[in-house]
Amino acid sequence: MHQEATPVEGDLSEAVSVFVELRPRLFGIAYRVLGSAVEAEDVVQEVWVRWQRTDRTLVISPVAFLSSTTTRLAINVAQSARVRRETYIGPWLPEPVDTSNDPEVGAERAEALELALLLVLQRLSPTERAAYVLREAFDYAYPDIARILGLSPVNVRKIVSRARKHLTEDQRDSVDANDHRMLLQTFVAAARQGDVAGLEALLTPDAVSLSDGNGIRGAARVPVLGRARVANLSTAHRRFWPTVETEPVEANGRGGILIHRDGRPATFMTVAATSRGIHQVMWVFNPDKIAAFLRSRTRHHSALAGVSERATGAACQARGGKVSPGGGSRSATCRD
Repeated sequence: MHQEATPVEGDLSEAVSVFVELRPRLFGIAYRVLGSAVEAEDVVQEVWVRWQRTDRTLVISPVAFLSSTTTRLAINVAQSARVRRETYIGPWLPEPVDTSNDPEVGAERAEALELALLLVLQRLSPTERAAYVLREAFDYAYPDIARILGLSPVNVRKIVSRARKHLTEDQRDSVDANDHRMLLQTFVAAARQGDVAGLEALLTPDAVSLSDGNGIRGAARVPVLGRARVANLSTAHRRFWPTVETEPVEANGRGGILIHRDGRPATFMTVAATSRGIHQVMWVFNPDKIAAFLRSRTRHHSALAGVSERATGAACQARGGKVSPGGGSRSATCRD
């Protein structure tokens, strides 16, 4: 176990530099394992606290230490989250995140990022999920994954192989981002026009619609199955589409639609599709997840500012100074 160390300003400055450089990877690991940007942020924050308190002179590889800490904390959170989600009302969907200007989520590789795949990942155990994410999304070597998870390289290879096969079978041949965006736009246009036949032409026979509202009024509490039912559901509220405005967004590396009611974002929707058509329609009504999506647009800059401010405070207190908190565009400062 690494010992705790008293923060020293120069040393802490270097620690901040290392952490900021690796933060995109850490957030990417935690988010893919958890399917929640809020929970991933909490994990990364805890990793920073531990990194700050660790005797870093004993750390041979910062990337190995921080990646291991992130993965293990994410697994712990995932295990407790599984229990919490047993009381969730209706289908649960991962929190969408805006990836149009966020370098953190799509850092390094875009694998295991699409919303539909994140949902399938939740069927795996937290350890299986972590092994798959580390290998497929971040290209960690099997021996490194084994050390992080406390398993043998042989077991890790088996776990990743099983997960890959399971996920590949479920995901089938997803369309590329451009085709996905065109299908989504066509779907929304047909839904707005009440064109049930047009929607059915876009959907596969086994299409499913999932509405994540955690009990909120208007959200279906069970999956809606079948081409005809999904098409009818998407046009059922004839007074819905004329009263809302739609905003195209990029979420999880794919196109999405943010639906505004009375000038405020109220719903997020996207689809999953193959060359055979749209096989999954996903609606997020949960206000907390909509709020998390909106925060994800500015998370990168605010998170880094937070790390810098906390580092300033720790170093300042270590030498007996007083911290003057920042505000607006100002950073925290130290008065001796």
